[in-house]
Amino acid sequence: MYIRIFKPLIDTVIAFTALLVLSPLLLIIFLLLTLANNGKPFFLQQRPGKYGEIFHIVKFRTMTDERDRNGDLLPDDQRLTAVGKLVRRTSVDEIPQLINVLKGDMSLIGPRPLLPQYLPLYNSRQQKRHLVRPGITGWAQVNGRNAIGWTKKFEYDVWYVENISFKLDMRILLKTFKKVLISEGINSKDMATTEPFNGHN
Repeated sequence: MYIRIFKPLIDTVIAFTALLVLSPLLLIIFLLLTLANNGKPFFLQQRPGKYGEIFHIVKFRTMTDERDRNGDLLPDDQRLTAVGKLVRRTSVDEIPQLINVLKGDMSLIGPRPLLPQYLPLYNSRQQKRHLVRPGITGWAQVNGRNAIGWTKKFEYDVWYVENISFKLDMRILLKTFKKVLISEGINSKDMATTEPFNGHN
């Protein structure tokens, strides 16, 4: 009952309310990122949702598209803009995903939607993370986020899928607010984001 009815209802109410309340802040961030990223404030990318169905995730763009002389993108930390660093450190870049929640692509809480190319790399247990809608935050995010390895992340994701409840979702939500305030676990040790998943790490 909670998963089918109340969780989607709670998602919709909270996402709509948050977008409404945060609209002045979002407008300011939109303008700053438009200037910092040559008129491109948003980042859209294909991600697999429930049952692996592909959708376009919406985030604020924190990095430029700068490339080296060979045409390859520069390392993440070299492409982060000054305002992008602030936006990422405060996790404000994730807020536009509330639009994905309203569209039904995502939930507020669930396994993070990763890249489509990872789909064939999951083992049978790891694939269970796609039995629910992906989330803006999740059990893995409040237990390390980019500071932990892929194997541990997937263990947390599957555990969440097998133990979804209103009480657990509220616990994750509260822990998320705490981690955002102290900017904990946002980056891995030596990268602006985290290393790609290769099926083993």
